[in-house]
Amino acid sequence: MQLLVTGGLGFIGSNLVRHLLKQYPNYTVINLDAVTYAGHPENLADIASNPRYKFVKGQIEDAKLINSIVSGERFGPIHGIINLAAETHVDRSIHDPAVFVNTNVFGTQVLLEAALAHGLRKAEKDGGVPIRFVQVSTDEVYGSLGPTGYFTEETPLAPNSPYSASKAGGDMLCRAYVHTYGLPVMITRCSNNYGPFQHPEKLIPLFINNALNNKPVPVYGDGLNVRDWLQVEDHCRAIDLVFHRGVAGEVYNIGGNNEKTNMEITRLVLSSLGKGDELIKYVKDRPGHDRRYAIDSAKIQRELGWQPRHTFETGIKETIEWYTSNQTWLKKVLGQPGAADFVPAHTQMAPVIG
Repeated sequence: MQLLVTGGLGFIGSNLVRHLLKQYPNYTVINLDAVTYAGHPENLADIASNPRYKFVKGQIEDAKLINSIVSGERFGPIHGIINLAAETHVDRSIHDPAVFVNTNVFGTQVLLEAALAHGLRKAEKDGGVPIRFVQVSTDEVYGSLGPTGYFTEETPLAPNSPYSASKAGGDMLCRAYVHTYGLPVMITRCSNNYGPFQHPEKLIPLFINNALNNKPVPVYGDGLNVRDWLQVEDHCRAIDLVFHRGVAGEVYNIGGNNEKTNMEITRLVLSSLGKGDELIKYVKDRPGHDRRYAIDSAKIQRELGWQPRHTFETGIKETIEWYTSNQTWLKKVLGQPGAADFVPAHTQMAPVIG
């Protein structure tokens, strides 16, 4: 079995590549990554020499490159595509939406078309095997929840940021390729991930890094926005199950059942590192900031037998320990071009409230 994983140098992607190679000794993984500020060769340095791992630098919007891989021209037959390549940072999407549309919508279409041309149509012609396709998406496409209730797979899409709108657009293209062409595509939508190798522009690693260096931790608005937190290894196991056992055309929600306010996360990180509330700095809220996300994972648990293995208490402790022990990695990541040069205007520090 040979799989194409896109975005495999990113946070979730690098954890998934490592998981697949460990779980399936007869699999080869081709990792296509654009190596932007969010993708780091250091994330997979430990498996770089593995003969079952192949790396290609490139963008999913590059149809010529994608077709050379998916057709089998470069590495032989491809049996599956797992698409994690995406622009993902909401603040950056507010600043420059076009980049998100190009990668998350057009890039997804390029991958789908390649899977159709070199998988399904080839299979229909000469009896080969269609290429299975997993689109890794986000719960943010559902919009914002009130104080009660959960996102299910039947929740209407109502994205509120350019990022989530672009992911919803990619998801809708996946749906169209299933229903129009019969392409075997599954969509996963996960809650907020945390764990090793996450870029330090994201909330948990940002707060850990700032606290370690006695820098202020910026909290949006009143800090009471709620997110459901999922340990990345649990997410990777879920993607694995969906790829191998999921039903074409189906959506699978993946959540950690760990709802926390941003303020709870902030104080947990600070207390774990022996820091106090004096590092908390409230900043102007993000435009269109969704108030609450919460995932109902009953479908993937019922149909595919998935369960999260990490409790939040153990998972966050291990995560804090990982970042504390990997300061060299942090410095390399923050030193890459584009990593630390984007500061949205609405995050300028304001006085501490209360």
